[in-house]
Amino acid sequence: MRQILLFCLFGLPAFVFAQPNISMSDAILKGRTSLAPSSLRQLQWIPGSTQFSHVSNGKVVRVNAATDQTDTMDLQSKLNEGMPGLGLKPLEALPAFTWLSADKLWFQTGKEIITWSATGGMKLENQFPADAEHLDIHAATYHAAYLVGEELRISTPAGEQNIVKSEGPGIKYGTSVHRDEFGISKGTFWSNAGKKLAFYRMDESMVTEYPIYVLDSMPAQARMVRYPYAGAKSHHVTIGVYDLNTGKTIYLQTGVPQEQYLTNVSWSADDRYILVAVLNREQNHCKLNRYDAATGAFIGTILEEKSDKWVEPENPAQFVPGSNSQFVWQSERDNYNHLYLYDINGTLLRQLSKGAMPVTRFYGFSADGKQAFYQVADESGLNRHLYAVNLKTGVLAKLSQEEGTHNGIFHPQGEWVLDNFSNLETPRLIYAFRSERPDSRKIVFGAKNPLEGYNLGLTRMVTLPSAGGFTLQARMILPPDFSASKQYPAIVYVYNGPHVQMVTNTWLGGAELWMHHMAQEGFVVFVLDGRGSSNRGLLFENAIHRRLGDAEIEDQLIGVSYLKAQGFIDPARIGVYGWSYGGFMTTSLLTRPEAAGVFKCGVAGGPVIDWRMYEIMYTERYMDTPQENPEGYNKNSLFNHIDNLKGRLLMIHGSSDDVVLWQHSLRYIRECVRRGKPIDYFVYPEHLHNVMGKDRVHLFEKIERFFKENL
Repeated sequence: MRQILLFCLFGLPAFVFAQPNISMSDAILKGRTSLAPSSLRQLQWIPGSTQFSHVSNGKVVRVNAATDQTDTMDLQSKLNEGMPGLGLKPLEALPAFTWLSADKLWFQTGKEIITWSATGGMKLENQFPADAEHLDIHAATYHAAYLVGEELRISTPAGEQNIVKSEGPGIKYGTSVHRDEFGISKGTFWSNAGKKLAFYRMDESMVTEYPIYVLDSMPAQARMVRYPYAGAKSHHVTIGVYDLNTGKTIYLQTGVPQEQYLTNVSWSADDRYILVAVLNREQNHCKLNRYDAATGAFIGTILEEKSDKWVEPENPAQFVPGSNSQFVWQSERDNYNHLYLYDINGTLLRQLSKGAMPVTRFYGFSADGKQAFYQVADESGLNRHLYAVNLKTGVLAKLSQEEGTHNGIFHPQGEWVLDNFSNLETPRLIYAFRSERPDSRKIVFGAKNPLEGYNLGLTRMVTLPSAGGFTLQARMILPPDFSASKQYPAIVYVYNGPHVQMVTNTWLGGAELWMHHMAQEGFVVFVLDGRGSSNRGLLFENAIHRRLGDAEIEDQLIGVSYLKAQGFIDPARIGVYGWSYGGFMTTSLLTRPEAAGVFKCGVAGGPVIDWRMYEIMYTERYMDTPQENPEGYNKNSLFNHIDNLKGRLLMIHGSSDDVVLWQHSLRYIRECVRRGKPIDYFVYPEHLHNVMGKDRVHLFEKIERFFKENL
């Protein structure tokens, strides 16, 4: 069993003065700011040069990666010199900006898109209404697509064009669809030349409505949202294409059935075609289809993927620079997410990435189209490495070196790399090097330990065997004054659901600072990524298919057995806490018979109680429909296990939660009352699926008190 011990932080000896603890308030409010490793703000390459830039103290610092020469520019002052000439107020702070060349950049104010050049001065390229939402700016033409109310509009230097307006309740244009599944995050897609705009049209008028309580209304009112329950009717989506020159819209002929998923929209390099990954509602058959962008006609299917469990396209086709036919497609067809080079007629030219290392990020291509750059998780799932692949030969080159997490920023030409690195012992290092010579790297930034001087305990990274034949990665934080001769209460923090990985070889092992605060209060804090969690391959992830909770409970209990075997854990004082899928797992671990008596208490936040009450897109991927899998839905419905509740359970929910509906926990509480089961409950009024902002401190202080009182 491999164990890695993490850092004793530097500081004066205890006999000089006591090291301070991290307060819960600081852990929550400063964990991603002043108590997180510092970095280089707005770090980016400057096209047409070997320089990169970042912002420090309001000034732009430019660094020549080849010569190390550095200069500083007061960009805000230069921009403010030109703002009055555009009829605009001076900038109060330096805005986010993007370099276009060595002496030109663009930025956005509240409602203006502006370019600035060292030689050409400032130019107002475009503007849009102040109340514009879902803004999508074309990076070359500065055309802007957006919504104003229920109307989709476009603004160009020639003026504003109204594309389409909702015909009535339940019909939306230009917004994300399919509940943000399948990698979908927006509803508009500019063509490469910026002359056409593809957009989603969603009709959810047939979808059930759910009331969100409006707290301050007098009398009380409800805001209705559309929520597609598993097994019920789903919304219908089509894709329109608006031509800025003609002012006309056509729709892609995506056919029937209407209850299908239109995902991963992309344009061919020449803007003649639109590629759409069309997934059936069963989510086991995906077709990458090609449509004529001028007429909407279906041209043909480029490739198909099928599975007896699920297919989940999450990344659009990426066309190779300089080619109208070749593109890179991501697929898990061989168990791991990999890159495949195709031509537009469906010929597989080459598999680009290989092995038991799933691609976790695709960065793009070199400008000449000869290389592609990407990130992978290694075989353990703990580390992230950077790779380059030659598209013609398939030859791979590993660009990163030491174990840990490497995130890349690649020069537009592909010649240089900025490698943002951290691991357990390293808060942050940023390297610069030529992509052809990664061994020649040099450090351009190093972050100090933001927790130096604080009284932190040791972190152990642990590898455990799974009954499913896989290794499991876990992390354990010990109290600062840890003694192996004592017995400590333990808190198991759990998620263990799809698309999430909580244990990684990055700073603090991926732990949140509230976990270190709880360790300072005398708890051992333990986290394990069981089967179903991310970045370990499809077989690891789809072990949960049709039976959510089974494999996850089995793996979490392996973690608890490990804890008990250490001798310093009091087996009678183990608690569990999780939110969302973790709330489902927490309640499962306290009530499912497989885990009977293991946990003394638990905190379940925003919990899924019955998967029949959760959304179609997510639930049916993993569980199929309730009609197809009644046994699976019955087994993991936590209503059926209430009688097993013996430990103390605190359930928490936001009253405006539109992801895991408030209905889940309210019905659970009602059933507990009916059956005489004691339960603690707390509601955060008007909070959504999680409790954010300063109220989050209140949440975690409540959780802390609960565990202190019960463990």
